Amino acid sequence: MSLATPERIRTLQRALYVKAKLEPTRRFHFLYDKVWRDNILVHAFALSRTNGGAPGVDGETFARIEVYGVERWLGKLREEVRTGRYKPQPVRRVMIPKASGVGQRPLGIPTIRDRVVRTAATLVLEPIFEADFDEAAYGYRPKRGALDAGPSVDGAKPAIYRQGKTVIYGRRSRLVTSTARRDRDASRCAPWCASSGARISAHGRGAGTGRGAP
Repeated sequence: MSLATPERIRTLQRALYVKAKLEPTRRFHFLYDKVWRDNILVHAFALSRTNGGAPGVDGETFARIEVYGVERWLGKLREEVRTGRYKPQPVRRVMIPKASGVGQRPLGIPTIRDRVVRTAATLVLEPIFEADFDEAAYGYRPKRGALDAGPSVDGAKPAIYRQGKTVIYGRRSRLVTSTARRDRDASRCAPWCASSGARISAHGRGAGTGRGAP
């Protein structure tokens, strides 16, 4: 199930995309304050709720949040983000069976609050960097995937990708540097979108992953 993006958010995203497309070297101001807008956080929570998932290291569940009051919970989170007090928590590492049925692989589960803030940041930042992607790029993009890439490359020459196109994945230092090319608030926003290098918590102990996804 997918949720329709509210028109007010779509209007903001279209404006950011068009501006970024028309001005490839533009650095955007005041993106940070858009992340904690009420309508952005409400939609980010709804998207996270639809995706479901197990609780993170804090044990918080969607059911518990709904009992507490979603509006009240989002209000507290909004103030943390607005005042700069928000800090991402470690992800909870669990082992799950591999698709092949042989062995296990690690899975990192972020807290719900981190999922919501990450989704909110993505809602604001994604349209800007979508404008920078080459049309031949299919990985980790909305409404695109590896299966869509097949027909486009059948009989065609391999696409040449310019440095700095991918901004959501990689080491945090590179992520901030790449994001700063477009966003003056990159030091705040970029780490929220990153999984790579995040701290993990397994059996109650925290540690840095160093590289790769948790």
